[in-house]
Amino acid sequence: MKPSRKTKGMAALVMTLSWIAWFSIPAHAGAQHTDVMNAFDVETPVRPMPVRTNGMVQISYEVHLTNFSNEKLEITDVSLVNGSDGDDLASFSGDALVAVAHVVGETAGRKDNTVQVEPGRRVVLFIDLAVPASRHVESIRHRIGYRIPDALATHSFLSEAIAVTSSKPSLIGPPLSGGPWVAIHSPLWARGHRRVFNAVAGHAKIPGRFAIDWVKVDERGRTAKGDPDLATQTFGYGDAVLAVDDAVVVATRDGMDEPAHISQRTTHPLAEDAGNYLVLKLPDGRFAFYEHLKKGSIAVQTGNRVKKGQAMASLGFSGESTGPHLHFHIADSDSPLDAEGLPFEIQSFRQVGRYDDVSRLGNPWTPSGPGDPMTRHDEWPGASTVVSFGTVTR
Repeated sequence: MKPSRKTKGMAALVMTLSWIAWFSIPAHAGAQHTDVMNAFDVETPVRPMPVRTNGMVQISYEVHLTNFSNEKLEITDVSLVNGSDGDDLASFSGDALVAVAHVVGETAGRKDNTVQVEPGRRVVLFIDLAVPASRHVESIRHRIGYRIPDALATHSFLSEAIAVTSSKPSLIGPPLSGGPWVAIHSPLWARGHRRVFNAVAGHAKIPGRFAIDWVKVDERGRTAKGDPDLATQTFGYGDAVLAVDDAVVVATRDGMDEPAHISQRTTHPLAEDAGNYLVLKLPDGRFAFYEHLKKGSIAVQTGNRVKKGQAMASLGFSGESTGPHLHFHIADSDSPLDAEGLPFEIQSFRQVGRYDDVSRLGNPWTPSGPGDPMTRHDEWPGASTVVSFGTVTR
């Protein structure tokens, strides 16, 4: 059947309108898609974990950004957005961004204040967000700003919300007695526990995410009572390490030698990093690690039940250690390497001071001010704080 004149007329009209519509599109309309480009895949392998510290709540986690484009990309800024109300919780750019970012595989520090990621490479953002205890944060989104280096155009996207875990930190007694003890840890050290991944069983994990290295000092801040190069002369060497709760011993290792002099320390294979150690399974199903223990001092065996406050071994200088101290952390499995570090809070301790710069360890610390509460309850000791432990509460 031949098309009618009416049908031909309608077809001509449609074609005419189509051409009119085509030529009526503004020149910039075709450019509206240029903001869409391959960029970063965003992963948060471990949900954000809150812990009380210094009168605040610290939320710690990592954001992994993998460059899936064919271009080198520069991250310009990152904002943390409260999933509950849309308010910005924190933002990072310039030096602040560089301080929390690490491109996997880079060993040298960055020479400028940029975070540039080659195609196929991954950068990890180490987030330690402090918020008032009254602030309601159930989930966090991430606004990532980026560009091709030296280009004028910038781009950004808002990632999906990541739920903050509702699991409570382990509430424990002290792992040591007396003091003063310096809580050595920092989120900014490139090789500090907070940033050391172990990928030994198919997944990259951070066992020491909330680890503390406990170093004993005297009232003048000194670390040794005699020759500071002799391990046995350091304060704390040989002190009893205590069970932080009623628990079961699930792993021990003893017999690793210790150098007599701190200057004689050597590097160790990854499997020997912890030195002599023991692991407790706590009532909440998590695992407490005590590392770098004195050779021959472990007085408990696998399967033993211990009571809170019970002496189990002695502080020593075994394994990958810069000096005698107790490395303590809590994790989700009994493996020293294949585990995710979890937060803990100590039921009671006295915060007598702090080091504003931990490189001054061995010198006097800054005493707590009159407005600072000396006795702390149910907190994770803050970085470089100086604390003492009293009687263990059973």
